[in-house]
Amino acid sequence: MSLKAVLFDFNGVIIKDEAIHLRLIDEILIQENLQPQRVQERQSSLGRSDRACFQELFANRGRILTEAYLMQLLNRKAQAYILELEKLDKLPLYPGIEDIIFQIHSRDLKLGLVSGALRKEIELVLQRANLIEYFPVIVSGDDITTSKPEPDGYKLSVQRLNQLYPDLNLQPNQCLAIEDTPVGMTAAKRARMQVVGVANTYPFHILQRQANWTVDYLNDLELERIQEVYLQKNVSSTVPQC
Repeated sequence: MSLKAVLFDFNGVIIKDEAIHLRLIDEILIQENLQPQRVQERQSSLGRSDRACFQELFANRGRILTEAYLMQLLNRKAQAYILELEKLDKLPLYPGIEDIIFQIHSRDLKLGLVSGALRKEIELVLQRANLIEYFPVIVSGDDITTSKPEPDGYKLSVQRLNQLYPDLNLQPNQCLAIEDTPVGMTAAKRARMQVVGVANTYPFHILQRQANWTVDYLNDLELERIQEVYLQKNVSSTVPQC
């Protein structure tokens, strides 16, 4: 078995923007005359889609959202996010992201992105970072109504890669996911993928319990070594660490 595709999470892996998201969610809650997020709610939101977060936050405060109003909230937050990024002279991309993407591309591996963020948020960042050409498949919060830790986004990414590359015959166990949160890693695992945990959001030792590979920084990722592991017969039972 060989490694054929690498699938990136977005927030917390490509761009360091969790603080922006948390602040914008609080601003919308206040605009809706609701209490801002509690500490445990902020923690549980990491790695999950805005859709899931708003549904849970409003339910916790005794309000049920219709689909139409939920979409209004999501679009309000997305627009606010875009305005925040437009204020920045330089995007807060994680160090090493360009290098690892170029490495993957140079090895003729397919790339995809799986995130609960809205497509317009993702495309804005990738365009400004001159990286959008490397991601022919993007599964965003516009495409699915479930959130990580559900595996739907990762499963859909495999389907789309196979549609785009009919001769690829991609299977989930030929994909490597790069995630920064336990819920994201759970989603990839449920889709039967191997996972790299990068300690951008959670400490190394927490991710290490669940990931197949764990790194402090993307620069530490040894892609050649990972490809060798995929070629081993018992890849599903190996849990090496970089």
